[in-house]
Amino acid sequence: MRHRGGEQVTEAVADAVALLRTVADRDWDGVKAGRLDWSCRATAEHMAGDLIAYAGQLAGRARSAYVPFEITLDEGTGNDGLLDVLETTGALLTAVLRTTPPEVRAFHPYPFRSANREGFAAMGVAEVLLHTHDIAVGLGLDHEPPAGLARFVLTTIFPEVRPDPDPWRTLLWATGRGDLPGRAPVDGWRWKNDLVLTSDRLTLQGLTPATAADLAQGGDGGFDWVVGGPYEGTREAAGMLTQAYEAGVHRPEFGVFVLLRREDGLAVGGIGFHGAPDEEGRAEIGYDLVEGARGRGYAAEALDTLSRWALDRDDVHSLCATIEEDNTPSQRVAERAGYVRASAGEERAAQDRHEEGPLRLYVRREAGAASGQ
Repeated sequence: MRHRGGEQVTEAVADAVALLRTVADRDWDGVKAGRLDWSCRATAEHMAGDLIAYAGQLAGRARSAYVPFEITLDEGTGNDGLLDVLETTGALLTAVLRTTPPEVRAFHPYPFRSANREGFAAMGVAEVLLHTHDIAVGLGLDHEPPAGLARFVLTTIFPEVRPDPDPWRTLLWATGRGDLPGRAPVDGWRWKNDLVLTSDRLTLQGLTPATAADLAQGGDGGFDWVVGGPYEGTREAAGMLTQAYEAGVHRPEFGVFVLLRREDGLAVGGIGFHGAPDEEGRAEIGYDLVEGARGRGYAAEALDTLSRWALDRDDVHSLCATIEEDNTPSQRVAERAGYVRASAGEERAAQDRHEEGPLRLYVRREAGAASGQ
């Protein structure tokens, strides 16, 4: 998996322009774009503005806000000229995507205050697909973009939307533009970029359904791995994430993270939750490292970082790690990350929930939380 999104942006813009050039001689100012309050002309201008804005965010490595600029069209620019601008801004975003390193992130508010190149690519593709649809509705055109583009958007920035055999209809439904059998209408929506956490030496990069599926199927997930990676446990965790996504129960903030070494950007392992916290605020964490990256404290550093983030939330009160009885190195990782051996009763209950051999249960609780009996 080596896509960076540039190919998808190029394809989406080409598809949109090919359709809209067939009606460039019509009045776009006097016609509303679908359910929007904008005219078809204003909607097309918005598409071009978003593409150049996303290129600017990534190219400028914006940290805390949108880069304060916008484009304006020369007075008298017709619809054909506007489509030239749309092609140009699409090409600029594609160029930025192709030259941006995978670890780079830039500001975007939804929902974790940043996005990487795939996130900006998916947002750009979404803007083009959805607003071309809006214009097409306003002008009475048929519009059916390539299904792969809709799937790219859904698996990158709509991680909580259960997939359907028809990704384009699913995307329209997820953005309040259509109905999907068996699903309630959508009134309000926002896409969701992946969560990223940092520690002194590591970046914990949240997996999207797209990257998880690639890892589960034997790919690299778009990451450069140290020799021997990814470890089998990371692939298994990615498979669990994929299953949760397909079932419509995936919560990305309680998913799987790849551990990237900040000094060189190489992936050294994985860490993640076995699912969202239960009704009592308990969640389980698992972790592994590529064999050649062990013995440097990476696992404990990652476990401490993820645990601090989780226990700062209102919906998490305790975390646990179930570890094989003879896996002393992993037990030491948990202890270095602030976990303690659970009570005998908690350990017996954990053993009953797992089919593996003898286990030890390690827990870390929010300040003031009492241990179970």
